[in-house]
This record gives sequence, structure tokens and C-alpha cells, in this order.
Amino acid sequence: MGLLPLTFHLGCIDAAAKRRTFTYEVIALYGSAILEVGVAAVVTLLVTEPIGSFNIRSCKVRKLADWYPLLHNPNPNYEGKLHCTQEAVYPLYSMVFVFYTLCLMVMLTIRPVLSSKLMPNRGKSAIYSALYFLPALIVVHAIGAGLIYYSFPYMVIIMSVISNAAHFAFQLDQSMPGLLKGCVRDVRNLVILLGHWGLHAYGIIAITQLTEGVLHGSLCALVPLPALFYILTSRFTDPSNIG
Repeated sequence: MGLLPLTFHLGCIDAAAKRRTFTYEVIALYGSAILEVGVAAVVTLLVTEPIGSFNIRSCKVRKLADWYPLLHNPNPNYEGKLHCTQEAVYPLYSMVFVFYTLCLMVMLTIRPVLSSKLMPNRGKSAIYSALYFLPALIVVHAIGAGLIYYSFPYMVIIMSVISNAAHFAFQLDQSMPGLLKGCVRDVRNLVILLGHWGLHAYGIIAITQLTEGVLHGSLCALVPLPALFYILTSRFTDPSNIG
């Protein structure tokens, strides 16, 4: 879940900057977003049991129902429900709320000062966006935490592939040489491409957990495949070639 606010922060900063190249101001705001999420993650781990440690002492998750104890209040002798709901997966459910709250607090402490100096006009739109998507993430987690817990690695792979294709689709030159040169010569495109590859590799590692080192590790070699597939087939899907 820590990847979501960071990814949204970086995307909102990039959209607010409206620049096709990296500048000092954009890089500084990227660094600020990484720092904010990193500080929030570290503090969340430190305030979670055992306090002051980076270890987490949690109840083992056995099934999806463990995330929704509210739906399983006991009904002894069918005479009435006992509302004794507890967090069965403590602290895996509650610590995410703490993390998102800290993300918001740290961002409001650091980002406005940087944005006012580096991008006084456009920088504030990334902050406003965060004020919307962070509460939205809290609501999504409150409702779908269990589903996200089991499907998150697959969602990461699917979203990284879709986002990778969308990034290439926005390139002006859709020819194979143009796409290849754009990945190598344009630092911004290269960083975005490596970011997609990192997310794809993370999804593969999260699914396999590298239980079979050689076999599962070799699957990471498939990480560049979606990008290569798009580049090799771009001439067949370019709208300018239709008709």
C-alpha cells in the first residue's frame, strides 16, 4: 500500500509540471514526495507494536473473512448478535490508516514550502490532488482491504503494463526507431520506463516470493517484455496507418 501514495504523488507532480523534460524544480518535488512517503512509512513502523522496532507483530491471516470481522459477529442460540468486533489481522488493517494519515500530515508540512519557491503557480495543484486521493485511498482501504491484500501483486502487474502502454501511446513518434530512441535519449522517458519495470518486477516477486530462487528469479527477465511488445507492434496499431 505504500506504493500507491508515492505513485500518485509522482504522477500528480508530473502532470502539474506539464514539462516533457526533467528540471531542477520537478526533481526537487519528486525528492520531496519520496521523502514524505518514506518518513510516513518509517514512523508508522516505529509506532506499531512492538513500538520502536521495524518488526511487526501481527496475527496470521488465514482467509479473506479475517479482514471483515464486522460481518461475522456471533449469534449464540440465534437470540441476538454480540457486537464484539475486533481487528483479527491486527495491525495489518489499522497501520495503513496511520500511514495514510502521516502521509497527509508530512506532505502538508513540507510540500507547500517547496512548491511556493519552486513552482508557485503549478505546484499547488499537486497538493490539492493529494488532498483528494489520500482520503479516497483511506476509503478504498476501509472497504476493500482484504481484497487488496490478496490481489495487490496481480493489480501491480496489470496496472504497470497498462500504464507502460499509455506512456508509449503519448509519444509523438510512434515508429519503432522513434520509440527506441526516445527510451534511450530522453532521460524522463528512461526513468518512467525503469519505474514501470521496477513495479513489474515487484509484482512478480510478491506473487512468487522467490520460493524457487532460480525459476522465479528468471521470471524477472520477462519484465521488459511489455515494452518490447509495444515497440515491435506499434506500426500495426498506429492510427495514422489505418486505411
